[in-house]
Amino acid sequence: MAQDKQRVLFIDRDGTLIVEPPVDYQVDSLEKLEFLPGVMRAMHLITTRLNYKLVMVTNQDGLGTDSFPEDTFWPVHNKMLKALENEGIVFDDIIIDRTFEHENKPTRKPGTALLTEYLTGNYDLENSWVIGDRQSDMKLAENLGCKGIFINECAFKSWGEIAKFLLDNERKAHVTRNTSETQIDIELSLDGTGQCNISTGLGFFDHMLEQIGRHSGMDLKIEVNGDLHVDEHHTIEDTAIALGDALRIALGDKRGIERYGFTLPMDDCLCTVALDFGGRPWLVWEADFKREKIGEMPTEMFLHFFKSLSDSARMNLFIRAEGTNEHHKIEGIFKALARAIKMAINRDINNFSLPSTKGTL
Repeated sequence: MAQDKQRVLFIDRDGTLIVEPPVDYQVDSLEKLEFLPGVMRAMHLITTRLNYKLVMVTNQDGLGTDSFPEDTFWPVHNKMLKALENEGIVFDDIIIDRTFEHENKPTRKPGTALLTEYLTGNYDLENSWVIGDRQSDMKLAENLGCKGIFINECAFKSWGEIAKFLLDNERKAHVTRNTSETQIDIELSLDGTGQCNISTGLGFFDHMLEQIGRHSGMDLKIEVNGDLHVDEHHTIEDTAIALGDALRIALGDKRGIERYGFTLPMDDCLCTVALDFGGRPWLVWEADFKREKIGEMPTEMFLHFFKSLSDSARMNLFIRAEGTNEHHKIEGIFKALARAIKMAINRDINNFSLPSTKGTL
């Protein structure tokens, strides 16, 4: 996302913020004004935790006609805005289209004629969203070149889900690290589904990194081009540094996370990984290996990997492994690390306190 461009939430009104009456579909009296459940809490979280410009975009059929006079619309509309404002929710722009549905004018959603400022201005539409309850809202998202959040029984069922989705969508990182020895590109999403696409040139290392993604639930994409004609050292070390950077960036200010987190058995082995995303790097390593290599990966590089990862992510790592099978020991360590990460990054969006008595991490 371009840092100098503003993201936007284009939000529908009737059926999205307030309940749309099922008979005449007109919110034309204060008695009909009813907010969707959870909208206040969710919108407060969104406006206080995320950096979006709030834009209301609503079609109001025949506003100003005898069937829907303005003197019935504005008191309800202003009451709605005041109720939102009292909760700290203020729209930066309100765009109301007054044409009838059958007129099909370019000013009416999903047309973009009233949104020219956002198409031509300094806005990051690719990372912006339209939130609405109709297919026309989703088509508006497509026409604007942004993404859509569809409120219905099959997509987003509540405003709580919407708030969680938008907040989780922030916890991503894209890190590139280019030196004369390695070229590394990493994309990471803390709130993923464990999807992995990993290529380092070292098959066993790829397998271990995939354990981190799969068992932590993070989406992880790692592309590495290293000087393997020299040896494996730079590829493994620099990947650990870049992965640690990605974790640190994606965690952001760490508000609401569990922070700590795993002991995991694997056949004959018992592997313990305890970690703390407390901002102070430290590694305790209690694992010995009798083989010089597992796959193409030198066993002496395991300690080096975790030390580099700990330093870069600024986390405290305690690692212990007991057992006889060397493959099982190191795979158990990587899986235990993944489960510890999964525990530690878990976040309660309704409790954004910092998990520290110091007030900083």
